Order: sequence, then structure tokens, then C-alpha cells
Amino acid sequence: MTALKKYQRLECSGLWRETPHDQRREVLVRFGEATLILSDPKSGEAISHWSLPAVIRINRGEEPPVFAPGTESAESLELTEPYMIAALDAVRAAVTAAVPRPGRLRGLILGGLALLVVGLGLFWLPGALIGHTASVLPPAQRAQIGQRVLDDLSRVTGAPCDNQLGLEALARLAGRVFGPVDTPILYVMPEGVDQPLHLPGDVIILPRRLLEQANGPEAAAGAALVEGLRARAADPMVPLLEYAGLRATFQLLTTADLPDTAIKGYGEAALRAAPVRLSDDELIRAFEAAQIPATPYALAVDPDGAITGGLAAGDPYKGLAPAPLIPDESWVALQGICGA
Repeated sequence: MTALKKYQRLECSGLWRETPHDQRREVLVRFGEATLILSDPKSGEAISHWSLPAVIRINRGEEPPVFAPGTESAESLELTEPYMIAALDAVRAAVTAAVPRPGRLRGLILGGLALLVVGLGLFWLPGALIGHTASVLPPAQRAQIGQRVLDDLSRVTGAPCDNQLGLEALARLAGRVFGPVDTPILYVMPEGVDQPLHLPGDVIILPRRLLEQANGPEAAAGAALVEGLRARAADPMVPLLEYAGLRATFQLLTTADLPDTAIKGYGEAALRAAPVRLSDDELIRAFEAAQIPATPYALAVDPDGAITGGLAAGDPYKGLAPAPLIPDESWVALQGICGA
């Protein structure tokens, strides 16, 4: 999305609905580098994060325009500010432009080159083809694929928890952990998730138990922080493409399309995958920089300390009482995010 830097920090008011049955609510809309941030105009606290490449207009041809964070989302946002509308139109144009539309001759040339590449991949280094394909995917396409993987995961876990106050608190926690720029989108699934995990497109999944069984938000914040580090340490597109196979990877490379059959079942596979190991030193530095105590996270994901014992021992805030990560009322709302 680097072509859209001129819109960064653009702000306007809008009317947001969590579901079609709710009353419209005035929000402050801010255009970030990769997300659209919706916040309370009075308190400034984040209410929701939308992935910019996934934003769609749901009332084409009608005025005022209404947008949603994806085809399956119940949320909607009505805007009247022309410059913000133009910015979102530019995003959609950039996403569309990222999809190749080669002519016949160009298609034959690309097809021949792609056959050569995939031939080398099949008989020489399959990992090279997967790694190359992952490396050339634009952020918009990564975000779209990530949302499709999230939908596949929902078949096993149920749809993401969506209590309104809980979502506001979750967005607030994400802003506290990662800051206002390039903030990953956090989700809590109702069941089936025992350990934190991350998906392509800056998507982080938190186990429900980290919220309902903890004494504070520190364990969930630590889980989000660690998954963000893992997503940077090892490209999450690579295991997805390994699961999809070389044929699907070849199709994605040459047509910018990953078939649904290649993604089906990957959500469940991601739940079973072993997490990327990070060194204690790297984790301790990250927790210290983020000003988040590490011990609550270490004990929540590994009570016996077999894996995270070094992290707990090196906790830079061990024995101290750091400032609350989010207000108490937000923590209470976060614990009830999977409630009615």
C-alpha cells in the first residue's frame, strides 16, 4: 500500500454499525498505513480495526456510500467525507490493479516462463518456488488470503467473538501492544483454540481462555506480542503454500488466484502446527520495549516452565507493578467478548 501514503493520518467522522440491527453510532475514522481505525470521538479509544485491502463498498450506485471490512462481516460504515471516500476508492483500485490481466501474447510468454519456473521447482528446489511466490505477494493479496484462512478456521472454531464492548477493548489492547501504525488485527475464537497463533495478512488469534481465566490482560497482550514476532521471523504465507501444494502455488504466481480447495482445511492444520521457536533474549527485549510483563504470558502458555521458564526468569518487570495496559472497564469487557 505504499502508493497510498498521501492518505496516511487522514481523519473524518462516520456512522458505524456493529450489525445491521444496531443503531448507527458516530465514530472517528482514521486512515492508517494498512488499517482503517474506528475510534470513539470523545475518548479517542479504538473501537474496531479494519484491514484496508479487505474493505469493500456494499451499496454501489447509492449515496451516501457504505463500506464493510469484508464480504462476510456484519459491520458497516457510512461516510460522507469526499476525501476519505476517494482514499478508500484508491485502495480498491490498488487492490484491483494488483490482479494481473495479461493479454494473449503476454499470457503465453508468462505461461512459458511460469512453466519453466515450476519445472525447476518440481525437479530442483520446490521450496524456492514457494519462497519466491510468498515474497512477491503484495500486502493487499496477503490480507485477502488471510481473511479467507480466517473463514476456513471459523468452520472449526465458530465465528470470531463479536461482543461490541469486547471488540472495542480488543482494538484498544492491539493499539497498546503494537502502537497506531501497522497494527495487526486481533481475533478471539469461541472454541477450539488452545494456543495463540497467527495467519497471513497480519491476523493474530488469541485463545479464549487467556481472557476468561487470567487475572489481567498481560497474558493476552504477551501472546499478541509474541505472535507478531513470529510472523516477522518466518513468513506465514510459506506454510500455507506448502499446505496448498506446488500446483496451487503455481496458479497463485501466474494468475494471482489461490483456489478455495487449496485453503480448505488449512485453518485446522494451523491449529495443530508447532509454533516458531524464538530465543529468550529476543523475547525479553521485545517485552521490555513494549513495557509488558512477560511472566503472565509465560505461565499461561506453559505452566510447567519447560519452554518458557527462561522467559519468566528474565522478565524485566518481574516483581514490579507496571502501569495498567488498558483500563479496568476495558479488561472486564474483554473478558466478556465471547458473551452475548
